[in-house]
Amino acid sequence: EIHRFNKAQQDAILPFVESGLITLIGATTENPSFEVNSALLSRCRVYALHPHSREDMRKILKRATEDEDRGLASYRPEITEDAMELLISVSGGDARIALNSLEYAVITAPPEGEEGIRRVDADRMDKAICFRTSRYDKKGDGHYDIISAFIKSMRNSDADATVYWLARMIDSGEDPMFIARRMIIFASEDIGMADPIALNLASSALNGVKAVGMPEGRIILGHCACYLASAPKDNSAYRAINEALKDVREGKVYPVPKHLRNAVTDLMKDMGYGAGYKYAHDFPEGKADMQCLPDELKDRKYFKPKGPTCSGKQANQKQSD
Repeated sequence: EIHRFNKAQQDAILPFVESGLITLIGATTENPSFEVNSALLSRCRVYALHPHSREDMRKILKRATEDEDRGLASYRPEITEDAMELLISVSGGDARIALNSLEYAVITAPPEGEEGIRRVDADRMDKAICFRTSRYDKKGDGHYDIISAFIKSMRNSDADATVYWLARMIDSGEDPMFIARRMIIFASEDIGMADPIALNLASSALNGVKAVGMPEGRIILGHCACYLASAPKDNSAYRAINEALKDVREGKVYPVPKHLRNAVTDLMKDMGYGAGYKYAHDFPEGKADMQCLPDELKDRKYFKPKGPTCSGKQANQKQSD
């Protein structure tokens, strides 16, 4: 299993693979993009093994019940349609899991009648299933793929898909605090000024889950996830800080205009610090006609809301509604 080779071991075999002295055949349950050195990976052909389709699973299981030499035909199995559907559904496309469960269900079923038919219904199959899988790896692709689906479903305001992906994570044992932290980020990044209450709710959800733990914490996570999915969306604040940081990191670092500086000494006053500053509360609209950006950036617009932003008064009204 190639992912068990550390980076140094992979580097050690690289020249021999490149020269052709070694023919490398590796298998891995992990994503090779993360577990195999890029230099070694570039010299390999990668084949992805996907889960079996439902149709393929049905063929495999049918063959197993009819094969006289390697299958279960000698037990004279009779599998009900409900039992077959249940087995196909819970095996997650893994033929090994399905075959092991099928075999156990058949050989433990009591023979009936003179022909000794072993009948397996849905109830017997449910008890025989050896392993239920949700195809989720908390440190691998499953972790990243499902949290991505969760976030994108909330972003698309699809509450049904949101709670489904949330359930997948909860059922697979994902850290509930990880889920709660992601919802806090989402509340600020994707909902932002459209509904400031969302950030408070997400933060409260994290504290709530921390206080009560699981399994009751699932209720809090579900509550918060449905709210975030249903809330209006506006990423203008997220884009504003990113654009401002981009300017700063590109060297657009200019002196603070003198009228915005505090004149804490007489010398600073003599140098013009604070001269011309307008106190916003002295104006009817609470905003003075005053430039606050450096001259070089005076026309720069970072904050570009998609619509009217939700002010504190509006947020309080929304909460009371």
